[in-house]
Amino acid sequence: MVDISAKDSTERLATAQVKVLLLPETLEKIQRGKIAKGDVLAVAQVAGVMGAKKTPDLIPMCHPILLTSVDISFKEEPQPDTDGRCSIAITATAKTTGPTGVEMEAMTAVTVAALTIYDMCKSVDRGMSFSEVFLLSKSGGKSGTYSRKD
Repeated sequence: MVDISAKDSTERLATAQVKVLLLPETLEKIQRGKIAKGDVLAVAQVAGVMGAKKTPDLIPMCHPILLTSVDISFKEEPQPDTDGRCSIAITATAKTTGPTGVEMEAMTAVTVAALTIYDMCKSVDRGMSFSEVFLLSKSGGKSGTYSRKD
C-alpha cells in the first residue's frame, strides 16, 4: 500500500456511474414490483452502500477509510436502444474527510449495485449486461478536481 501518513486530510468526494442494459419486459417487471426476489432497486441501493464500505476487502491496495456518506441513485430509460434494450443508469457518490480519495468506493458501489440487479433479475433476463462504467467526477486532495468530459 502507498504511505498516506503525510498527506493532508481534506474533504473528498467521488461520483461514478454504470449502465445496466436489460429487456423492456424486465424493466417493466422491476417497475411493477413483479421480480420474485423483491424490490430490485431498494436491494441494489443497499448493496451499493455495502459494497462501498467493503471496498478495501475487495481491492487489495485500497486503504480502509471512514466513509461519511454514500448515495446511490437510479435513472430508468424505458425507451429501447437500437438493440432493443432499455437501461437503468446507477450513480453513486461517496464522501469522506481524510488523506485519500473515494474513487474506488464510488466505482465499487455502482458495480455491486449493478451485479445485484443482475442477480435479482437473471431468472427473467440472462442477457442483461453492463456498460459505461466510469468515474464522473472527484474532488479534494492534492490532485484537485476531475470532471469527465464526454
